[in-house]
Amino acid sequence: MTITPGSPVSPFLDERKDQDMRWFLGEHTWVRAASAQTGGVVGVVEQVLSPDASSPYHVHHAEDEEFYVIDGHIRFMSGDRSWVLGPGGFAFLPRDVPHGFQVDGNAPARILILSTPAGFADFIAEISTSEPPTGPPDLAHLTQVAGRYAIEILGPLPQ
Repeated sequence: MTITPGSPVSPFLDERKDQDMRWFLGEHTWVRAASAQTGGVVGVVEQVLSPDASSPYHVHHAEDEEFYVIDGHIRFMSGDRSWVLGPGGFAFLPRDVPHGFQVDGNAPARILILSTPAGFADFIAEISTSEPPTGPPDLAHLTQVAGRYAIEILGPLPQ
């Protein structure tokens, strides 16, 4: 559900519960706030990422994406640039700028992903599953659903 920013909403609180955990691209994921809860202003997703986790290289055309690293280290990539952030690190990735990320090192990482305005959390809620995946992601399906949210999957991360 997409809600126009500024729509009336009520305050809400969210506690992370194990039964709310989903699987997104093979990783533990909790949608903490979606469009419906924030009037479309912000979406919040929490992920616990395995040491080999990465996103596809992609671009958001409808929202900016922000990351807060809680545990571990994350390498962010955009164009020919690359940065590593550890606990307490924050990254702002503006819309229309291709980017991706991967866990850096041999330890898991835990991150918060925010999207402003909301929308990305709704994409994750739609495409995630309640059961762990049995194989690699279906990139054709991922790309098709992402397109409905103005997210363009560009391919694997640049090396």
